[in-house]
Amino acid sequence: MRMRQLWQIILITLASWFLTLGATQAQLNTDRITAIGRNALYFDDYVLSIQYFNQVIKLKPYLSEPYLLRAIAKIQLGDYLGAELDCNAAINRNPFQPGAYYTRGYIYRHTNQLEKAERDFSEALIFAPENRTYIAMRADVLAEMEQYERALHDIDHLLHRDPQSAALHFEKGTICLRSNDTLCALNAFTHATQYDSQNPANWSALGMVQLMLNNQEEALDALNQSIEHDSKWAGDYINRGIIYYRNHNYRSALADYDKAVSLAPRDAQCYYNRGVLRQELGDYNRALDDFTQAINLAPDRIELYYQRGMVLLQLRQWQEALGDFNTIIHRYPYFLPAYYLAAQAETSLGHGKQAYQLRQQAFQLEQNKDSIQSLQTDMLVADNQPQQRDRRKEFSALAAQNQESNDEENKYDSDTRGSVQKRYTDVVNEPNIFLSYYATTTNANALRQTNYSHVTVDAYNREMHLPAPLRFTTHEVNLTADMVNQHFAQISTLSHQIDLLEQMAMPHSTNNQQLCAAYISRAFEFALVQDYTSALDDVTRAILMDGDLYFAYFCRANWRYRQLEYRRVMGEPTEAADFELMMRDYDYVITHLPDFSFAYYNKANMLCIQQDFKAAIAYYTQAINADSDFAEAYFNRGLTYIYIGENDKGIADLSKAGELGIYQAYNLISRFQ
Repeated sequence: MRMRQLWQIILITLASWFLTLGATQAQLNTDRITAIGRNALYFDDYVLSIQYFNQVIKLKPYLSEPYLLRAIAKIQLGDYLGAELDCNAAINRNPFQPGAYYTRGYIYRHTNQLEKAERDFSEALIFAPENRTYIAMRADVLAEMEQYERALHDIDHLLHRDPQSAALHFEKGTICLRSNDTLCALNAFTHATQYDSQNPANWSALGMVQLMLNNQEEALDALNQSIEHDSKWAGDYINRGIIYYRNHNYRSALADYDKAVSLAPRDAQCYYNRGVLRQELGDYNRALDDFTQAINLAPDRIELYYQRGMVLLQLRQWQEALGDFNTIIHRYPYFLPAYYLAAQAETSLGHGKQAYQLRQQAFQLEQNKDSIQSLQTDMLVADNQPQQRDRRKEFSALAAQNQESNDEENKYDSDTRGSVQKRYTDVVNEPNIFLSYYATTTNANALRQTNYSHVTVDAYNREMHLPAPLRFTTHEVNLTADMVNQHFAQISTLSHQIDLLEQMAMPHSTNNQQLCAAYISRAFEFALVQDYTSALDDVTRAILMDGDLYFAYFCRANWRYRQLEYRRVMGEPTEAADFELMMRDYDYVITHLPDFSFAYYNKANMLCIQQDFKAAIAYYTQAINADSDFAEAYFNRGLTYIYIGENDKGIADLSKAGELGIYQAYNLISRFQ
């Protein structure tokens, strides 16, 4: 099941309410934007969809639907905190919509807040009492809370309405397994195979239960059915391999364990079972490899050390075997065989005294038989959960959508498509913001179409003193060779112009204004070709001529930072005084333009470089106060909170940054929450 089924289910439950809003609340602009956002959500473009829902929220903050849709997108990005806040906002605006309670319940379930989840699913059922998805999800939560009777009551209620639903019988079987009622599970999974014989998961579950009941012939038949229906679950091969092993069909068992390992190379159980078989066949070296691999994957499973220790004894690797048995004794001090086997290893090493002491310890423990522990050292049946669930499917669990479209035909390319939280992101701050003639953006900025601006720069651009308008950017363009030549030519032209204007300069004359603009213009040209020393000289001349050019102070601080950055890369020494001059310019801008958010932001970045994180947080906060949609400030403040160990605050800020378009935040949320 795809993401579209999630939001379709929710939208269906909401439709009756939203259709009553009337034409006055259904203006073309927000309807169209919402439709585009839904389309992006439909095709798994979660980051893009959030940007459209943001627009609707800004235009009509009283609507609940965009908050709910945005919550769904955030869930798919792993941002459960942000999704919960959006659900709360949706419910506050309309407390009578079941989809919002259902979605929030899903969040609580995923974050293991089971009582809250059950309460929200029950609340959703007040408004939609016969919604099978809501009932099934509540049953699942009740089972996790070990309230099996209530869980089965919900599933039986659904089965009364739809007795031939294989999915419902399967769900009932999983609940029965959780309650250790294998006969109930057997009956449920048998019905599941009867009503859907083509689904390998039904046969897998039936085969596993038959094996648990030691009905080997019936288990083998069921597992063969699953595998014939193209099962990709390693557990089928593990369980069938156990049956082959018990019937001394070692060749077939080994082939199944090889297949299980190929399907699940990160599953310790696959290696463990194959290792047991290889040990049985006397292939000790390969058994050793399997047990070692299993331990690497599951270092807390003591039975793995026991089996490896036994193999090491067979290989006469006494010291290594002793290490494994000592590990068991340390963690399970009442497991007697470990003492005797450790004593055997000590004897082989010639350590008679140590061997005697171990046997005495075992003898003393044996006097208290009630405390003696045992380990599972036989082959392990695959996990009692029939299949590992896909969390995306749970949105539409048991709500079969018979229509299937060809998604491949409708997909469109996007670097931010799908579960972007799985794409690794380095933990680094977003860069400073600069002024330039050119501006490029990251994918995130392009998606949210950020329009950085300030009235002072806008006013200067309108006066057209410069050859091109100034633009704020986090990423300046890389100039081509032709562009570099053009800028060098412009420097020559401006230099000639400056020489003429300097000769004509008079106090309070318009020539002075032109000269100041020429210095500013040439400063930007020098900066573009990375001659920051000359750029600083020219912008300083302009500032001396006109102290009200506050953006020039901002530029001077930025170029001084670029100069210091270059020196660090080249291994040249930097002076504290240079850093102080840069910070002084940012402060000058802040003093005269308290709404100039970029100065707060850049200064905060500099404070982070100096590892003054508390001060940096204060300036990021001021940047956000000046611009509540300043995504980079939220992102960097979030990282800074995480640097100092305040992860909850950090995740909240990263959630907001992701909402505003910095999609890399979702990977960090998934790693630090």
